[in-house]
Amino acid sequence: MQQIPAELKIWLYASGSLTQQLTDLAGGKFSVQPVKEHFQRLNFIDAKWMGMSHQHTSWVRESYLYGCEEQPWVKAKSIFPILSLQAKARLFQHIGKKPIGLFLFQRTNPRCQRRVILLDDGWTRQSCYTWRGCKFIVQETFLPEFMQFLAKQKTEKQYS
Repeated sequence: MQQIPAELKIWLYASGSLTQQLTDLAGGKFSVQPVKEHFQRLNFIDAKWMGMSHQHTSWVRESYLYGCEEQPWVKAKSIFPILSLQAKARLFQHIGKKPIGLFLFQRTNPRCQRRVILLDDGWTRQSCYTWRGCKFIVQETFLPEFMQFLAKQKTEKQYS
């Protein structure tokens, strides 16, 4: 099994808003570029994790998160079961280019279960949030460009 790079470990297991953490790292710059929004059935693993039937349909938002560089740092995928969209989480369906973290962590500290896996695109953290009675999954894959930025930052600190 492949080892998690040390400099990425803190990002994969950090609590709180990734939006805020990336904004801080990028000197105040952060943007979201939605790529695809669609409906699909929950897969068996995600359904089991959320304690739902895999027959449930979910609304999925896929996007890229950018810091202070032209290339995206994170590939994000959010999975909202229809039951959550019929409750308070329906606001997430209409946020456009705004980050989910802007709403998720606003005056709340949602319960979070986390798992870390290695996907084809890179190391990924999957978070199952319980927010205002709604359950949903936010998946964040840290792309090679993010790793390169971290390495560059580390080198610059060593020589400054």
